[in-house]
Amino acid sequence: MYQFILLIHVFAAVCIIALVLVQQGKGATMGAAFGSGASQTVFGSRGSGSFLFRVTISLVVVFFATSIGLNYVAVHAYKQEKVLSLPVLPAPAGTINKSPVQSPALPVEIPTKK
Repeated sequence: MYQFILLIHVFAAVCIIALVLVQQGKGATMGAAFGSGASQTVFGSRGSGSFLFRVTISLVVVFFATSIGLNYVAVHAYKQEKVLSLPVLPAPAGTINKSPVQSPALPVEIPTKK
């Protein structure tokens, strides 16, 4: 599931980059305003969005949706990760079992053979 969403995410990102580079900016026709008298050339309103603009907006929506989806999948995969713990073996007979509650400053008596 994660790989499928990631594939769509990367595809949407590449398409957004390509479409933004293909489109003409608002200020691209500014030179035509000086002398030609066009009404919508100097950073004016765009009117209705062009086809490329609408496709770009829809790809941006897909990009954000896949970003949220990838985040959701990653967070739930992290929460479901199980911590493996090794079994605690009982201490052999005749050894002293140190508990973590014991202070290291206290003397510990170790039986010795005389």
